[in-house]
Amino acid sequence: MLYSLLRPLLFKLDPEAAHCITFSAIEKAKKFGLLNSKPIICPSREIMGLDFPNPIGLAAGLDKNGEHLDALAALGFGFIEIGTVTPRPQPGNPTPRVFRIPQAQAVINRLGFNNHGVDKLIENVRNSNYQGVLGINIGKNFDTPLEQAVDDYLICLRKVYSYASYVTVNISSPNTKNLRQLQDGEAFNHLLQALKAEQQKLADEQSKYVPLVVKIAPDLEVSQIESMVVLLIKHQIDGVVATNTTLSRAGIEHLSVSKESGGLSGAPLTEQSTKIIRALHNVLQGQIPIIGVGGIMSPTNAKEKMDAGADLIQIYTGLIYQGPDLVRDIAGVVCANTSHTRVSD
Repeated sequence: MLYSLLRPLLFKLDPEAAHCITFSAIEKAKKFGLLNSKPIICPSREIMGLDFPNPIGLAAGLDKNGEHLDALAALGFGFIEIGTVTPRPQPGNPTPRVFRIPQAQAVINRLGFNNHGVDKLIENVRNSNYQGVLGINIGKNFDTPLEQAVDDYLICLRKVYSYASYVTVNISSPNTKNLRQLQDGEAFNHLLQALKAEQQKLADEQSKYVPLVVKIAPDLEVSQIESMVVLLIKHQIDGVVATNTTLSRAGIEHLSVSKESGGLSGAPLTEQSTKIIRALHNVLQGQIPIIGVGGIMSPTNAKEKMDAGADLIQIYTGLIYQGPDLVRDIAGVVCANTSHTRVSD
């Protein structure tokens, strides 16, 4: 209710300024005990060897540097994914680089992995009190040549391994030049092979197995998905996040902002991301769990993702338009099928 009153004011501000102000408000609310401090509890579910108190997660991108873990946890998420983080700090693309489209409940962004670097993210995680399931999303620096991209992912994997519940490999952002080429053929095979070997080495050294997850694009053909699944299974990848933002402008072509470059998220992505989840599920046949993300703007959208085959879901743009109550609204639907569901106070 409160967010519905604040949103018109926030939408008058530059999106990145509104982002900072919103986080400041959430931090203050947490400090003064105005937020619930426990996650929403659904019937227990174990996925990738991890226990999730509920299937509703925060997607990567909202808290790139892991600066707000404790405040975000108080919103009721079953898990939180931070990042995308790169080996070295980088400013991202020039501003303006985020564009709201209220008529379509959508956002276009071309942020470009702006972050403070992996070492700062680790420092923030260590300084937090967060004890829940934590995903850390890793990428490559914009100026690292594509043929050396594997090195960047390995650097990040080594550094975040002991702090993450799972690690997501982001090769699907449309805002780092040529990054999506890493989803194709031999490049994909080589990346997975190197990461899986490093994962096993780290697991042996630390006596801790941290699942490895790959985030894919929504702009894929079924034949591409089938080829990717062969390699995901071959290399025993632990999970798939489907999907990232889209380059498509279907449904918003008539709006002037559609001419802005970058990845589109929100309601226009809902149907396409669900289509990719369904295609993945049909090919995977339960061999690898799916984290569904993309255009979850309502409890109905969340249920559609899970009905299509998602084991877990993540939200981001839905929070911008619906506010933090969306987490508990979704829980009321996706957790309602059993009599043991409860929401912690």
